[in-house]
Amino acid sequence: MPADGPSYDATRRELATDAGVLVHHEYGDGPPLLLLHGSGPGVTGWRNFHQNLPALGAHFRCLVLELPGFGVSHDIDESPFAAAGPAVIRFVEALGLGPVPVIGNSMGGVVAAQLAIARPDLFSRIVTVGGIGTNIFGAGPGEGIVRLTDFVENPTREGLVQWLRSMVFDQAMVTEELIQQRWDLATEPETLASARRMYGREANAARARMAAESDRPPYWAMLHKITVPVLLTWGRDDRVSPVDMALLPMRAIPNAELHVLPRCGHWAMIEQQAAWEAAVLAFLTRA
Repeated sequence: MPADGPSYDATRRELATDAGVLVHHEYGDGPPLLLLHGSGPGVTGWRNFHQNLPALGAHFRCLVLELPGFGVSHDIDESPFAAAGPAVIRFVEALGLGPVPVIGNSMGGVVAAQLAIARPDLFSRIVTVGGIGTNIFGAGPGEGIVRLTDFVENPTREGLVQWLRSMVFDQAMVTEELIQQRWDLATEPETLASARRMYGREANAARARMAAESDRPPYWAMLHKITVPVLLTWGRDDRVSPVDMALLPMRAIPNAELHVLPRCGHWAMIEQQAAWEAAVLAFLTRA
């Protein structure tokens, strides 16, 4: 591995599939480790995980997948959430990775959980960062999701700042550089249209109608079907997916353990980087 850590261009790879090109970043030596990013305007796998690659790459061949619909891999006409699972399956099977350990941030964790229920052969261990489960004590959606919906419906710079501030405990992390980076990508027409397909008010209402009319149980009611070891990592001060959401997966998943990080919001792998990396590596390298 390079002594000065990973760079965007040096780690960037492309995988052609029958449904489009999947961009990913590869860094490190050892057995493969899949990383799935979260959702939101301007999000990418690189932005979610690049700072964790030096620590994780010392033990694993890290594969950070850019899910379709977020402005990096191929564009789509459907909700990025709906496209994510099939894209992960295509990626894992094309590279012959499974069963592979996976880290999923927020939406990426939900995608990993849903796939583990449907395809028990796909993953060997799962690490999640917030996101999975359902609200127990507080009303849903969380503040961060409400602010995200406000932004995609009315994309102003101030709306973006308010959403970013809801993501972290330490408000100093919301720098002008971060705001500008997210603004540049989040306001691209295709990225904004994709975000609206996930978090716009019309999309939210459609999901609620589908859930009310469906005879299928929600994924969180089937978490007991996940049999591989699972590490749930959570920021105690998460305002997007409050920590009470962890109670259901912690109890329902037979081999789940929970690590809660203090003074930490939704971006646990960034805001409490060293502590998060230590917990994750201890879990992934355990015999």
